[in-house]
Amino acid sequence: MKHYGFLLTALGFLLIGCNNSENSSTPETPASSVPLSTPSVVSTLPHDTSAFTEGLEFYDSTLLESGGNYGRSKLFQYDPKTGKVLKQVKLEDKYFGEGITVLHDTLYQLTWKEGVAFLYDVKTFKKIKELPFKGEGWGMTNDGKNLIVSNGSSSLYYYEPGTLKLLKVVNVTENGTAVPNVNELEYIDGYVYANQWQYDYIVKIDPSSGNVVAKYDLGGLHDSVKKIDPNADVLNGIAYNRSTKKFYVTGKNWPQMYEIQL
Repeated sequence: MKHYGFLLTALGFLLIGCNNSENSSTPETPASSVPLSTPSVVSTLPHDTSAFTEGLEFYDSTLLESGGNYGRSKLFQYDPKTGKVLKQVKLEDKYFGEGITVLHDTLYQLTWKEGVAFLYDVKTFKKIKELPFKGEGWGMTNDGKNLIVSNGSSSLYYYEPGTLKLLKVVNVTENGTAVPNVNELEYIDGYVYANQWQYDYIVKIDPSSGNVVAKYDLGGLHDSVKKIDPNADVLNGIAYNRSTKKFYVTGKNWPQMYEIQL
């Protein structure tokens, strides 16, 4: 999601797979017949600007977040209203923390290129075990049975919990065209909601077909955050409170989080 910026060479500017670039430009969005709407903001909440947000999930009236970057990756739990940290684990400097999800009281956390996923007891943050993971890890959610993972491509990958055995791949399309840069994920009522890296949209995906059925424009929120803090990076992070039916969204190094109604 992430990760490298622009490199000036003798041949000119070359863009390389860069999820953490503050200078990267947002790609143009192709024309689409998929319904597009702008969510309403319910409340504005504090967010840790040191967190390079890679994973976000609502759990037991709190938020769980995974922050990336080598030497700064962490997993933490906090009160969404105050931002007060309740628990935190710092990853070893060699790991780049990525997407998270909770299934059956086990908290799963991906790493970017390190080929490992961490499993924790969600109540204590005690590490249960590590599992090998092939390819890049970006976003993660679950449908109550399987883990659903993204790797920055146009696909969703389904894995068996506890083993990370690959079960199936679902290709994500919008009007028949592959949807690029699928990033942070949230599974809600039979649909997968996803950030697209470098885009100010959340897409709603029907996982049975891979079709995008709705899009939500969060460009206004991104613009507002950049006015507050020019160092704020791209939109990333979706969490859902099932009791209130509200979404929480934020971004990498954002000073604010937003409770929204889609």
